[in-house]
Amino acid sequence: MRTPTNRFPGQGKPPRDASDRQFDIFKAKERPAEWDHPGSQPRQVVACDKLDDSTLVAALTRAGIRDCVALAAEAGQRRLATAIPTLDTVCRRHAGFGAERIVPEQAAAVDALAMIGGPDASLTLARLIVQRVVQGPCLQRSVAAAARLGAKLPSGRVVELLHHDDPKIRADACRCARPWPEVLPALHVLLDDGHADVRKAAACALGRMGRSEVRPLLVRYLRETPTAELVDAVAAVADEECVVLLGRIARNSAELREIALDALDAAEHPRAAKIAAALCKNR
Repeated sequence: MRTPTNRFPGQGKPPRDASDRQFDIFKAKERPAEWDHPGSQPRQVVACDKLDDSTLVAALTRAGIRDCVALAAEAGQRRLATAIPTLDTVCRRHAGFGAERIVPEQAAAVDALAMIGGPDASLTLARLIVQRVVQGPCLQRSVAAAARLGAKLPSGRVVELLHHDDPKIRADACRCARPWPEVLPALHVLLDDGHADVRKAAACALGRMGRSEVRPLLVRYLRETPTAELVDAVAAVADEECVVLLGRIARNSAELREIALDALDAAEHPRAAKIAAALCKNR
């Protein structure tokens, strides 16, 4: 953080009018809380690693920006489930802000929830999204975390997110989608989205739902740039071409080998088990 500099009226300049001297509440709101007065140094961040779990959670409830970010990160690194209600409170304390810019406290709390994981963190993230506590960049962060944790969002909110202006939110909303009748049309529309990541995420979502119409798309994407998400998605719609491709990926990609073998185990095609057995034999 840059130290604010003192500003003095220049020599020979005309005097400022009353409007220039009026206190600007909006600029004051943007001023970091850690600065006690212009020219001061930022307050030292609390030594998070020295705190026990209960003290850390208690400190998080009353922390300023710098300490809140550091304490939330520490709670996430410790996978501290007891911090989940407090992280929820931190997010709600700043509800209504951040439509245009990221709110550091909310972002840190969301990241911590994603690191902690588990049913309680997933449920908390889902509530924050459904109740519109997070907005703008923090909404994108929250939907991404919800997708990673497999959080269960209601179909209506997922449909809204599938139509969001932000392509990252649309892509992660695909990962939160379930085979609801009202979601399928939106996913099919996104197969022609202007952003490649959204098109792939929509195809993967439909593949996981067993929609065989996206099989050619998934095969094409797998041939171009195989990813864990694509490998997982193709298993539910795999035909002979798919299982052969999965076998090739398992043989040639150390990074994707295990997930490709899992996909072969999950595929219902009769050749899948033979290919998987041959690959395992040659380990």
